[in-house]
Amino acid sequence: MSISYYRTLLLTAHSLVVALLLSVLGCATPEPPPERAPAPHVSASTWQQVDDDIAAASRVAWESAENFARGLMDGWMRRVRELGEEDFIPWYTGYWTQQWLSIKVAWYKMGDGGSDGDGDGNDASVRRLAAYLQEEYAERVLEPASEEIDPDVVTEQATNLYVKLLAEQLQGMPRRHGVPRAQFERRLKALSAIAAATPAAPDASLYDLVHSQPVGRLPAYASLLARLHEGRSRVVAGPVAARISPIAERAARKLIDQMAISGGASAAAAAVGGVAGMVLSLGAAGVGAIAHAQEKPALEAQLRATLDSAQTAMWRQLVDDPDTGVLAGIKHIADQIELGLGAATAEPQAFEPAVLAPEFPDEEPFNRHHHHDPTRRLPADFPGGG
Repeated sequence: MSISYYRTLLLTAHSLVVALLLSVLGCATPEPPPERAPAPHVSASTWQQVDDDIAAASRVAWESAENFARGLMDGWMRRVRELGEEDFIPWYTGYWTQQWLSIKVAWYKMGDGGSDGDGDGNDASVRRLAAYLQEEYAERVLEPASEEIDPDVVTEQATNLYVKLLAEQLQGMPRRHGVPRAQFERRLKALSAIAAATPAAPDASLYDLVHSQPVGRLPAYASLLARLHEGRSRVVAGPVAARISPIAERAARKLIDQMAISGGASAAAAAVGGVAGMVLSLGAAGVGAIAHAQEKPALEAQLRATLDSAQTAMWRQLVDDPDTGVLAGIKHIADQIELGLGAATAEPQAFEPAVLAPEFPDEEPFNRHHHHDPTRRLPADFPGGG
């Protein structure tokens, strides 16, 4: 064979090897990733509809939770009135209670030295008697009623119900408006739901609120309920003290007049000489019992009117007051949401049922470090929403 033949064969083999290597290298090179589709654009009008629906859902949830809370508080008030009629009024207007109050007034007068420096020697005795009656009312009426229906528990239950119903309505909104869920969730994260009372306290977004299961785990939520409880602890006592004080004043002055111990020296003499013997002697008891029986109906009517006034004031502060009532937690959250949305005119509307918003395994259930400006309206072309 000629040299040219072998040269041709060598070149052919070399070409085959090069082609094979190029083929192998081509297979090993990864294909370029497909281009990522841009997030669907959500129009400003659609976001406005979403905002209006969020505000309306909050109001619908609030209405249901309010009906629930008022129903429970109706039961609480009914029990307060029953215990007042069954226990406190009979106790206070009883003959021996009145005698015991006379003894207490005498001791108060003796301890005060007949004057407290306020220009009226009876003022301190009146205040101490009013405090005593307030303690008795709390022990005989308020505490037993709260063992059955506790306003603090009603606050927590009503607020939990509001959050649950709101979460149900929010769950169906992305599908209803054709908004990608990721964009919708970013919008919820931009809305404040709980504003911290102090810079060091936790706050929470609407996303945090509806995705924390149970909601009691959310630090900002627990802080809000604790703050409401602390403020309410002074609510019930206030109306009772204010309404009972005039009763105590009239009772103290009447008892003082009856016992003729208007001066400190007389009070001391009565006590040293034996207040119990003076008040509870057979003659005094007999005459006093007859007079007391005649006066008792008027005393009962007077006390009943006083307690009705106190109970009305308690209802206003425990139910109707936006800052101290059982709906105060709901109002705080709803106000934060509406301030953020700027949707004060949104009208309530019916929504289709939806399941509770679940927790997402790849996301934290809440972030206690969010800080939002609740007065800033979200723009219609919300940047986090595409």
